[in-house]
Amino acid sequence: MSSKKFGINTKSAEARARKDAVKESSNRDKQQKLEDEYWRDDDKQIQKKQQRKDERDQKENEKLQRKQELAKLVEQEEAALTASKAKAKSDLAPKKVTQAQIQQRQAAAATSTIPNRNIEFFDYHLPIINLILEPKRTTIDDIPLEENINRLQIDGASARNVDDAVHVLRSTEASVDTHPEKRMKAAYDTFENENLPKLKQEHPTLRLSQLKQLLKKEWMKSPDNPFNKPTKAYNELGNSKQYNLPEEKDSDNDD
Repeated sequence: MSSKKFGINTKSAEARARKDAVKESSNRDKQQKLEDEYWRDDDKQIQKKQQRKDERDQKENEKLQRKQELAKLVEQEEAALTASKAKAKSDLAPKKVTQAQIQQRQAAAATSTIPNRNIEFFDYHLPIINLILEPKRTTIDDIPLEENINRLQIDGASARNVDDAVHVLRSTEASVDTHPEKRMKAAYDTFENENLPKLKQEHPTLRLSQLKQLLKKEWMKSPDNPFNKPTKAYNELGNSKQYNLPEEKDSDNDD
């Protein structure tokens, strides 16, 4: 029998080598990830500290930047101020006057109508000075008359002393009704007895309740109503309290 010679398949060997290399690279990547994950710091406090540190650094940088900007502005203002001072100094510096200019000024002063001496100046302005220094004359008509505060007058009654004033005030208070509600019912009964028969004659077709409603309307405007007279209590309430008549029952059967 003839013996077979076994050779090496180079293609398959290269394929296996590439496969092994890829597998080894993948294993290395996994191992590196595991190590990185193991050594990674998950402490939240450390992260907060780092964040605060970054914020402080940012604020310091912003503060430094603002200082630099302010320094530039100050330098610019100082430069502008120095330039303005130099310009003002140059403007205030005495200018050279030529002989011709001096002669022109002397000629203008000689022909001027304005007095240039002290005595002439005083004489020239004397009328104006006298007008300013002249005292103001006051006549009796210019003084307003003041009202006599020692005289009291209320509703036509006048008082010139304390006793008269007390009498006037007391008489005024006596004419003021302080408790009109106490006479309300009696006054209305009298008003009803006097005016209800008149309303029955004027409106014979109306019922008694309708007649009493008309009577109430007339009562509210009547001078016999105590509340239509000067009342102290009513004025002090400021129209905030009203005294209404009691509701009347409908008695249409009455004549």
